[in-house]
Amino acid sequence: MAIATVNPATGETLKTFEPLNPGELEDRLVLAEQAYDTHRRTSFATRAGWLHQAADLLDADHETVARTMTTEMGKTLVAARAEVAKCAKTMRWYADHAAALLADEHPDPADVRDSGAARAVVRYRPLGVVLAVMPWNFPLWQVVRFAAPTLMAGNTGLLKHASNVPQTALYLEELFRRAGFPAGCFQTLLIGSGAVEGVLRDPRIAAATLTGSEPAGRAVASVAGDEVKKTVLELGGSDPYVVLPSADLDAAVRVAVTARVQNNGQSCIAAKRFILHADIHDAFAEKFTAAMAALTVGDPMDENTDVGPLASEQGRSDLEELVDDAVHRGATALCGARRPSRPAAGWFYEPTVLTHITPDMRIHHEEAFGPVATLYRVADLDEAVALANDTPFGLSSNAWTRDEAEQERLARDLCAGGVYFNGMTASHPGLPFGGAKRSGYGRELSGHGIREFCNVTTLWYGP
Repeated sequence: MAIATVNPATGETLKTFEPLNPGELEDRLVLAEQAYDTHRRTSFATRAGWLHQAADLLDADHETVARTMTTEMGKTLVAARAEVAKCAKTMRWYADHAAALLADEHPDPADVRDSGAARAVVRYRPLGVVLAVMPWNFPLWQVVRFAAPTLMAGNTGLLKHASNVPQTALYLEELFRRAGFPAGCFQTLLIGSGAVEGVLRDPRIAAATLTGSEPAGRAVASVAGDEVKKTVLELGGSDPYVVLPSADLDAAVRVAVTARVQNNGQSCIAAKRFILHADIHDAFAEKFTAAMAALTVGDPMDENTDVGPLASEQGRSDLEELVDDAVHRGATALCGARRPSRPAAGWFYEPTVLTHITPDMRIHHEEAFGPVATLYRVADLDEAVALANDTPFGLSSNAWTRDEAEQERLARDLCAGGVYFNGMTASHPGLPFGGAKRSGYGRELSGHGIREFCNVTTLWYGP
């Protein structure tokens, strides 16, 4: 993929960029290593001051940044503005909490005395230069939730962003520089995916994090494993949305629409498989289909638009193939399942609801990255849990029930990184985020996220 801004609402290439040549890439690696040696010695208070300044600058730039994201990957302008605000909030959260999250731990002397120690301390120290390989779907948020804790921990960061969001990627480097972080603390690498392996194998890279597809995660994990380097992976998801008879049905439907079409349906944590108890299946399906069909598809810059284009022509083609395969094998499209007649240009796809899904359909096992929902009817809670877990993914899950016993059963048995009751999955700086199975490993956000790229060091003091 060329490094370029291509407006997905029109298909027009607006700006192209040359990738870094080998000499330029080497200069950035040298600078990142040099910056780390200085940055790791700075105080939490100093880093927090810079990060607060970055949040203030981001707030001031919010409209320009939001429009850049909408232009580059097609999310609605309303969603882009919300993403900017969330990033500023997360920067401030880590600026205010990092010192406490990484404070020295002091084991009880009585617990370590038999080791011969008079006392011991556990200290969180930074690892070094961390490489981040990030996707296009949340081009600001995915980076900030890596960068804020990484910089506060004393590491330095190198960003290899998706090739279709280069202007957002370059803005992030500029933002941290303007905020006061010394040169080299955070840099954007305009390189193609083929250059990632060479960077990851470089001895100056201490660790890596990737958010993206399962194949991309496998590739990075394989190289990092060969080099014995720490990785955190957040990969795909096919999150279940379980609705049981005790649920507030109208609320469950209303939230389900947002949970499925957020970010034009291009979210790993979007609800994708709607698992409905037989007692409420028909009522939910009717209300949900009507709400999905009523959504406005169109110009993402228009504040009245609900669903903008998919980010790429290939992405739309992939989604169409999943839907066509399902329909060919017997699924019923309750709405959508086609490109809209207007807008004529751009990579739009109508919000779609499919039912009568069977295991022989690709969409039963693969992630639908776009505004396509699949409905399932189940007889009881046992069947709901089994179906929810019948996926190679385990990123998050949603469950609608007011029965505490059912909530406890779902909390115990759903195989996912999170279970959200009577609401939709959403990331928050104070809560750990990540998945199980082929959705990856490790955690982002919260104290768990900032400690992922720390050297947990035991300090032992003899008598």
